Amino acid sequence: MQQTHIFTSAAFNYIPKVRILFNSLRKHHPEWKLHLALADELRLSIDLSNEPFDEIIPISELEIPSWRGWAFCHTIVELATAIKPFTLARLLSLPNTDKVIYLDPDMVVFSRLDDILAALDEANIVLTPHQTNPEKTLTAVMDNEICSLKHGIYNLGFVGVAATDVGKEFADWWSKRLYHFCRADIPNGLFTDQRWIDFVPAFFDGVTIMRSARHNVATWNLTTRKLSNDMTNSYLVNGQPLGFYHFTGFDSGAHLFMATKNSSGNVSVQKLIEWYTNQLQQFATDPLAKEPWAFGFYSDGTPISQAQRVVYRERVDLQRAFPDPFDASGYLVWWNNQGIKKYPDLFDGSNQATALLKYFSILTPGYCADLNNLDWLKISSLLKQALIQPKSGIKLGKRAWIILKNEGVMGIKRRFLS
Repeated sequence: MQQTHIFTSAAFNYIPKVRILFNSLRKHHPEWKLHLALADELRLSIDLSNEPFDEIIPISELEIPSWRGWAFCHTIVELATAIKPFTLARLLSLPNTDKVIYLDPDMVVFSRLDDILAALDEANIVLTPHQTNPEKTLTAVMDNEICSLKHGIYNLGFVGVAATDVGKEFADWWSKRLYHFCRADIPNGLFTDQRWIDFVPAFFDGVTIMRSARHNVATWNLTTRKLSNDMTNSYLVNGQPLGFYHFTGFDSGAHLFMATKNSSGNVSVQKLIEWYTNQLQQFATDPLAKEPWAFGFYSDGTPISQAQRVVYRERVDLQRAFPDPFDASGYLVWWNNQGIKKYPDLFDGSNQATALLKYFSILTPGYCADLNNLDWLKISSLLKQALIQPKSGIKLGKRAWIILKNEGVMGIKRRFLS
């Protein structure tokens, strides 16, 4: 029997939200198989057997190369998004898999999604854009359309993939991109997993862009979609049953602010926000919501800073010297003894943010501990460029000298040749 698999990705502290999402899926699609991709470590002391998912897949079981060192390079949000294509590939490879759908943990399903299944009968990949209609005011263009230009045209709170050769090829391609480039780095054209999907309609056959107003309703499209209630108090969008709503930015208060701004006092929007607030309050005392992220601390309990993650991500020599950077007897000792000498600005609280921005400015492949061979063709190409364009050659030489002094030959290899 052909099976549809649904998954979301989260750490332990988001499981109460996952519960709301999966309860809504159980209500409308009891026939689907539900999976949680855990961007965290399992705890033997925590019983998840009564949660509304069929399987929990911890990051350790996703066959990600050198996964501990790789995970160290990410924030909690980056890691939760980075494991998505690896989970997708795993589910697509299961026997009898027909379709795989990803939904963000801060979504809720309000009616059956049979139209998405029908689309996947014909397509390899189904995407939903942030906007499906042009904005009419400059304020909304700046708030919503330009925001999408920064973060990606398609919202990756949802993606549907059929278990076809093309669907599996897409999962593999996406995995390879996110292994190196799942970062919140808008100046360098990256926003975790999302910006990469702008390429999908160009790179892959059988891509359906689902423009239905009832799916992926969120603050960024409330200006062009009208939420209402019918006689049974069910939610409608432009007269159609609401499929799923995205409560992104809810905890920070950004959702309430933008929903109020974009929905012009719509009573149904206010009612929906109140409903989700009440749902979350039921889980406010849930111990899982307070469970610390396993990858937020070294083995001795010392919190991991963003600067420590970024330096490790940028230094292949450190990745190889400390393959398990969470071990406090390794990388943390180096950081306290050598890091302060090499990166004094990153230890200066008043200047750290500026120093980090400078460190981010040059785009690199990030985690490359498994990279082995120098590419002499690339060296040749760089030398030719320097000969043909002397000004570029001088800049290239200065940059290479700085990297060589700070990071050695491995720095040259990582920054120029990978």
